[in-house]
Amino acid sequence: MAEIGFELRGPGTPVGTLLLELWRARDVLWALARKDFYARYRRTMLGLLWAVGLPLVQAVVLAVVFTHIVRFASALRHSPQGEHVKYAVFLYAAIAAWSYFSTTMPTAATAIVDNGALARKIYFPRAIFPLLGVASGIYPLAISAGILLLLTVALQHSVSIDFLWVVPGCALTVAITAGFGLMLSALHVYFRDVRFIVQAVMSVLFYLSPIIYAVESAPGALRHVVGATPMAGPIELMRLAIGGADSNWPAIVAGGVGWFVATTAIGLWLQSRHDRVFVDLM
Repeated sequence: MAEIGFELRGPGTPVGTLLLELWRARDVLWALARKDFYARYRRTMLGLLWAVGLPLVQAVVLAVVFTHIVRFASALRHSPQGEHVKYAVFLYAAIAAWSYFSTTMPTAATAIVDNGALARKIYFPRAIFPLLGVASGIYPLAISAGILLLLTVALQHSVSIDFLWVVPGCALTVAITAGFGLMLSALHVYFRDVRFIVQAVMSVLFYLSPIIYAVESAPGALRHVVGATPMAGPIELMRLAIGGADSNWPAIVAGGVGWFVATTAIGLWLQSRHDRVFVDLM
C-alpha cells in the first residue's frame, strides 16, 4: 500500500502586509501589554518595587563582590571620563539594560507556542505574542532608567546633558530584544529545543557581555568578541550617559544596530512566511 503523506503549507503573508496588520493592532498590543505588566505584580506585597528591586539588588551584590571580596579592578581608567564614574553606577547602567533583555527575550522567544490556546481561537498576526512581552517590559526598563539617574546624582554628585543617551540606549535594548523575539519565536514553533538553547546562551552571554567590566579590559582578541555581543551596544549607550563608555563606543553601538537589523529582517521573513501555519504546528 502506498504511503500517503502531507505537508503543512501556507501561502505566506507579505512582509508589508504583516507590518500593516501589526500597526493596525497596535492599540490591542499596548492594551495587552499594560494588562500583562499590572497582572504580573498585582498580588505581590511589594508590587512595582519588584520591577526595579531585582536588578538593583543584583547590581549591589555584584558591586560588593567585585570591589570588596574579589577586588576586581574595573577598567574605568581607560575611559576618557572614567575617573569620575563610580563602579556601582557603571555596573547598574549595564544591569538596567541586561535585566530587561535577560527577562524579556526568553519569554518572547517561546511566546507563540506558550499562547497557542489563544492563537487557535481567532486570527491575528502571531508576531503580536513576542512583541507583547517586549512591550510590557518597557515599563520596568523606564523605571530602571530613573533609578540610574538617582544613583548618578547620589554617588557622583553630578549629571549632565549626556544623560539623555539613556533614551537611545533603552530604545536599542528594546529593538534588539524585539528582533530576537520575532526570530526565535518563529523558530521555536518548529524546533522546541530553542527554549533550552536560549537558556544556555543567556548564561554564557552574561559573562561575555561587558556588564561587570569594560570592553577595553578584555584581553586580546576576546575584546572584539565582547564588543560584538548583542547587548554591548545598548550597554555602551547607557554608560555614555554616565560618562563611562568605551573609547570605541561608536563601533560597538553600530554592531548593536547590526544585530537589530539582522534579527528583525530574519524574524519578519519567518513570521510572514509561516504565520498562516503556526497554529497547525502547536
